[in-house]
Amino acid sequence: MRFFWTIFWAFLLSFMITYVISNMVGGSFSMGQVVVLTILFSGAAIVLGETLITDEA
Repeated sequence: MRFFWTIFWAFLLSFMITYVISNMVGGSFSMGQVVVLTILFSGAAIVLGETLITDEA
């Protein structure tokens, strides 16, 4: 379930970032960019959460 929420929030944040930047630049909105950013953000969050960040003191 945590992977679902990671991907869900990565999608929402990617959608927001792509929408705001495309409007600031005056360009067109592309859903493909949202999907690519979602994959990158989700991959980074999952890798960080599962491998690099540990609870050990």
